[in-house]
Amino acid sequence: MSYAQLVQVRNVARLLSALAFSRTPTPAAVNVKLSEWKVELSEGTIAAGAVTFTVTNAGSIPHAFEVEGQGIERETGVIQPGASAALTLTLKPGTYAVYCPVGNDSHKKLGMETELKVAPATGAAASDYGAGAGTMSAPAPSIQAIRVTGGGPVVQILPGPFPFPDSAAPILQQFGDEREGLESQVKNGPYSNNVTRATGTFTFTAWDKGATRDSVDGLAEFATQDGARWKLVLDRVQTKDVPHHPRFGGVILGLYYHGNTAVHTPLVPTINSAVALWAFGHLYKNGTLVTDNAMVHVMLLSRTRRDGDFTLACWDCSKNKVEELQLQILPGPGEPKFDAPGGFLFVNWEQSSSRKPAS
Repeated sequence: MSYAQLVQVRNVARLLSALAFSRTPTPAAVNVKLSEWKVELSEGTIAAGAVTFTVTNAGSIPHAFEVEGQGIERETGVIQPGASAALTLTLKPGTYAVYCPVGNDSHKKLGMETELKVAPATGAAASDYGAGAGTMSAPAPSIQAIRVTGGGPVVQILPGPFPFPDSAAPILQQFGDEREGLESQVKNGPYSNNVTRATGTFTFTAWDKGATRDSVDGLAEFATQDGARWKLVLDRVQTKDVPHHPRFGGVILGLYYHGNTAVHTPLVPTINSAVALWAFGHLYKNGTLVTDNAMVHVMLLSRTRRDGDFTLACWDCSKNKVEELQLQILPGPGEPKFDAPGGFLFVNWEQSSSRKPAS
């Protein structure tokens, strides 16, 4: 081979090498499944470089997908139930949080988060870098606690029409099989402007220990419009499904939800809560046990009712001061309605407070 031929071969080799180097690599592929309340990844560890996330909403309400870490914070738009979206990113080595950001991260707080490990593109194998392929489990949550004391005027909410039916109507379309029950509450339900003054006290401590280990200790005593004296002893949480709150129960601290947030029933104005709690309790009327299996929902939330007549003052109340303590009590499964208007009890303390309890 002549010198000229050798130079030509080398030039061709360099050109081929440059072309190979400049060719954009095919992005890695990760399938993401969103549902209430989980984020599932087809791969938990990938190599650094380009990656395309194909995100499917397998749940029953709108969700979205966000990747955060190593200077990156990117998300899809809202994905309706049954729909899919794609998100292509270039990721450096490190650990990334992946989660659903819907409801100002309320879906994330409800458990829709996990981690993605990104290993160096060369060198150690992915299996040496992280926990391996598959769905990554979120780190064990730390125990949090809150002490809540009811204060200010006490009011009993009686059955009546929902004050914001036009605002709630488009959201109700997303509720499928539950829509009929919710629409009946629009006409005559617990969130109404049919309000009467009451008296009473309510104090409880709730511990958020993660899913089924949550706990509560509380006592409410109040008198209703008919002069009946009620006492509720809270001693255990409800962690199973509850109506209009799929796969949701126990103790949750710091949620932005209800209203137009895609988080739970819209038949409550949009609020921020310091604590939301689902529990069972022993309920007494005039000193006699009514049930030891009363279903209880408690929220310490941003103020929804105005002074004076205590009607609902806003459709979006999320920026108001967190001081309204709502207590709802329903009969246990299969039990008769209470001897009270509508068969339930709904009492608010309008100037309540919370603190971190002493350890």
